Amino acid sequence: MQTVILAGGIATRLRPLTLTLPKSMILVRQKPFLEHQLALLRAHGVTDIVLCVGHLGTLIAEYFGKGEKWGVSLSYSWETNGLLGTGGAVRNARALLNEEFLLLYGDSYLRVDYQDVIREFRKCGLPAMMVVYRNEDQWDRSNIVVRDGKIGFYSKKERWPDTVYIDAGVSAFRKEVLDWLPPEGEASLEGLIQMLIARNCLHAYETRQRFYEIGSFAGLEELERLDLPPSFQPLPD
Repeated sequence: MQTVILAGGIATRLRPLTLTLPKSMILVRQKPFLEHQLALLRAHGVTDIVLCVGHLGTLIAEYFGKGEKWGVSLSYSWETNGLLGTGGAVRNARALLNEEFLLLYGDSYLRVDYQDVIREFRKCGLPAMMVVYRNEDQWDRSNIVVRDGKIGFYSKKERWPDTVYIDAGVSAFRKEVLDWLPPEGEASLEGLIQMLIARNCLHAYETRQRFYEIGSFAGLEELERLDLPPSFQPLPD
């Protein structure tokens, strides 16, 4: 299945690093973080990848090109008229998208069986699915309620008593849900998620693997210390 990676954010929490580098190009184990994401996806047979780029995106394109060196095929969707938000970035890539696709954040790393995620999405029969982890506020603030295999509540601000899950940074969508976004301007994935919840059509895929992230210096330092699996090691030159 095709995969979209959101790699266009400004990443103010990582300044001064991101004043001269896009977040996806920050080094982890002497390699750009995006390179490790591509290695993980390739290890699971996912090789058709669309990169949504914006802030300093030319540095990503110059380094990765079309992806042949990494055994993947890369296409680029450019935010040329200002930042569009997470939902707007996916909408902007619409012409490049297949009828179904995985979506990854450009700052997260999840050791999950991506082929199993794909199978579950196709089996569930719903237009969207989110990979969730039973976090119980351990690694970050939990923000999701799961009921009968579906997402029943999602919020980065509000709290419900049974909010024990967290978004693990991987989702799957059918292209048709992009019709629910505003046709132009800034739009968030959170807004789309709320619409999917309201229609009771956002499936939950629970993983037992926690996700890692480089959205903060603390997360970046954790990855540097982590005993990472072979898929995270630098690819041969």
